[in-house]
Amino acid sequence: MSGPTTSPPPLELLGDLVASARKAGAEAADAVLIDSVSLSVGMRLGELERLERAEAGDIGLRVLLGRRQAFVSSSDRSPAALAELVERAVAMARIVPEDPYCGLAEPGQLAQGFPELDDFDPFEPNAEMLIDMVRRGEDAARAVDGITNSEGAEAGWGRSGVAIVASNGFGHAYSATSSSLSVSVLAGDAARGMERDYDHTSAVYLSDLRRPEDVGHEAGRRAVHRLGGRKVATRQVPVILDPRVARGLLSSLAGAINGAGVARGTSFLKDRLGQQVFAKGIRVIDDPHRQRGLRSRPCDGEGLPTRCRAVIEDGTAEMIHDVPDGFYVTELFGQGVNGVTGDYSRGAAGFWISGGEIAFPVSEVTVAGNLKDMFLNLTPANDLELRHGVDCPTLRIDGLTVAGR
Repeated sequence: MSGPTTSPPPLELLGDLVASARKAGAEAADAVLIDSVSLSVGMRLGELERLERAEAGDIGLRVLLGRRQAFVSSSDRSPAALAELVERAVAMARIVPEDPYCGLAEPGQLAQGFPELDDFDPFEPNAEMLIDMVRRGEDAARAVDGITNSEGAEAGWGRSGVAIVASNGFGHAYSATSSSLSVSVLAGDAARGMERDYDHTSAVYLSDLRRPEDVGHEAGRRAVHRLGGRKVATRQVPVILDPRVARGLLSSLAGAINGAGVARGTSFLKDRLGQQVFAKGIRVIDDPHRQRGLRSRPCDGEGLPTRCRAVIEDGTAEMIHDVPDGFYVTELFGQGVNGVTGDYSRGAAGFWISGGEIAFPVSEVTVAGNLKDMFLNLTPANDLELRHGVDCPTLRIDGLTVAGR
């Protein structure tokens, strides 16, 4: 009587899959395998509300016939399922339209070495550890004077393994981890009005997270400071973006320079390569080799080497003191960004600036402009901290419209 079968190591399994695709008629092929494990907990008002552990595994296969390509995927690794995967992929590739740009990288373009990124934490926390983290975080937030309710605290840990094999000779596997903690609470009451705010920490290594007590206290402090928010008269003023919302502008930039959007003509930056997009002196850096970086990668999905590059090539601190009237934004709402035209309109909350000082909380207003103008009129502060996968300092943008009453 035979025992249970086990799958071969990822690189071996993918190598066999690619070889099978070639044997079935594919001129070229590549395959990816992703295994993931995650653990998450949620607590509200001191009571555990959620405890989840999930494990997942997927295999993706791409086959190429001339200038035709097809993608298929499966979570089943049995020999029969993989044979069917190959059969479906080759059959699909025979009938799809031609794509003049598809193909694998040339062997000489492939990554030959891989940097040590220190992006894998061998320590795996148990549920009790994460429960302790969320309890400490929420307790610290609820202890802040003025906090009256809680939206809860959440903690998570995850591990993923990635393997890539291609018929051009590329093969590599790597693993990465991530951990996080967030706390969200409410201040005030129905009579005086209520406000919510949050704080969050994330890192590759669990030990690099900020202390739960610090995260909770900051969430409570932020919520209390927003009490008494009011609308302001509609006007054009300098707008200061807190780092946690300023990161969203980088996401808009990344979407605008995405190759697919530029090729289709659906990006507001489609004709701006080599032209002035940001103010002089501003640099936007994509560094996939940052040690313990949440988005660091040894290579891309095609097997090409990653490198640090300046997305924007060719800065100040006292952002608020020289602003007679302005708006310091600490939270943005909605998805009002048009990637085709660059039009930008989002709900916002924060604090009004008067005479170079924080004057009062602001809520129920809209910030509007166009990303092309916003990028050109943007000034960064010198408070950049590398904590997340996308990081940005405090930003000042002159001439935005703040719409209120």
